[in-house]
Amino acid sequence: MMGRTATKTGAGRFPQRVAAIDVGSSGIRFVAARFSSPERWETLLSLRVPVRLGHGVFLEGRLAPRLIDAAVRALASFRAEADKLGIRQLRAVATSAVRESENGDLLVDRARREAGVTVEVISGSEEARLVHAAVRRRVPLGRRSWLLADLGGGSVEISLADAEGIRWSESHTMGTVRLVEELCETDGQSPAAFERLLQQYVGTLHLPPAERLGRPAGLIATGGNIEALAKLAGLSVGLHGATLPVESLRRMTRVLSRLSYRERISDLGLREDRADVILPAAVIYERVAALIGARTIRVPFVGLKDGVLHDLVDRIASGTTHEDYRQRLVHDGALVLGRRYAFDERHGRHVMQLALSLFDQLSALHGLGSRERGLLLAAGLLHDIGSYVSYKRHHRHSMYLLSHAELPGLTPHDMELVAAVARYHRKSGPRPAHPEFARLGPSDRRRVVRLAAILRLADALDREHRQRVHGIRARVAGKEVVVSLEGRGSLVLERWALRRKARLFEQALGVRVRLREEGGAK
Repeated sequence: MMGRTATKTGAGRFPQRVAAIDVGSSGIRFVAARFSSPERWETLLSLRVPVRLGHGVFLEGRLAPRLIDAAVRALASFRAEADKLGIRQLRAVATSAVRESENGDLLVDRARREAGVTVEVISGSEEARLVHAAVRRRVPLGRRSWLLADLGGGSVEISLADAEGIRWSESHTMGTVRLVEELCETDGQSPAAFERLLQQYVGTLHLPPAERLGRPAGLIATGGNIEALAKLAGLSVGLHGATLPVESLRRMTRVLSRLSYRERISDLGLREDRADVILPAAVIYERVAALIGARTIRVPFVGLKDGVLHDLVDRIASGTTHEDYRQRLVHDGALVLGRRYAFDERHGRHVMQLALSLFDQLSALHGLGSRERGLLLAAGLLHDIGSYVSYKRHHRHSMYLLSHAELPGLTPHDMELVAAVARYHRKSGPRPAHPEFARLGPSDRRRVVRLAAILRLADALDREHRQRVHGIRARVAGKEVVVSLEGRGSLVLERWALRRKARLFEQALGVRVRLREEGGAK
């Protein structure tokens, strides 16, 4: 899939005890489970602490000190519970509140030092991937694609997915806590007036056109609020969750819009930290259902924390190294991103494979490591996505799209490098006069130049997007890199394109590229 066989460290033995923590915008959740196999498990402990980290973040951009204190205390208590259960494998993830805050690194640092918990701040696309990992184990998705809507306090992740994986995904900054704070529901405000304001605001949420989205098999919704709505509707929870009729959701929206915050607590028995966000949630779910014409909503009663558990167990079971696991995340996330921009998937995959083959064969020459390999993987697969905007100057459009995108396994700084590598897959090479190149540090400039040089060669070998080159062999011989091509036909055009695109590679690595045909030199 990615140019080399994943390294095995020895598959984990079962049973395994693992735990997951979801540091969300409206609460912090903990779950511990015992897995007798990757597909059989029992929950040992499930806890939730109502720390609303999103309070103030979406308006002021900073986590409140008292909330950081509360979060660290919650994490320390979860660490203690995990220790009591003899759990060594624990993964903690943080979502939009920490991701968007200016001081989120303070929480991450204190969690590590004071609570003994390493918190990983994940992207919206990684959230979607992890939720899918939980949903596909609860709902038989089959071969058709379903629309998944995972609503949290800061954002809603909407994905098109089947049993194999996510086909398309978008993250919208339209979470429940965010809406409550931005639209400011107050005790003195009419609940109906607040509901009308919500409807108008949420009405701006749109999905891609039908020709791109297709006709999903149905809508699956996750999050604490949809579970609360299903319970309010009196639904029973079965093996695959529950099915909520959209008409029942509409009726509950009307009921909620007639009740004040205090009445939702007293009359409906809702928790205080649920009573204010459940109406915005109902309106958002209703909007998503309307956009695809869904009459029912599947509620699987699983969420991000469950996906973290399953993902952790999958990694243990596979026995792959952390770096191989990370590159698989990058690969799968890049495919989802490329499909969002209707990219030429066959060309992207082919160029990626050729680029990684060159990278692996010439590792002693370029001196780059596994981290840079992941960057090349993403840039190779996505180098042409700028064609979605316009083929003219598409390398620049690719850079713009990638610099504003997220991929699982890559940091925002990594994405800047991926964007720069993709930008230089054609036309002029990197220059100090280019602002996007000039702002990089010396070591990052070196990485970008060498990776772009490799990507140019790989892209040249599929100039016509026909995948005529099946394989490439490269070896260093003194001051030369001798290249042999394998493929269909004479490959005259591919050899010409390779020679034409070799200049940056030769300048960056101080060698000459020499093409060799099977059976003799050329």
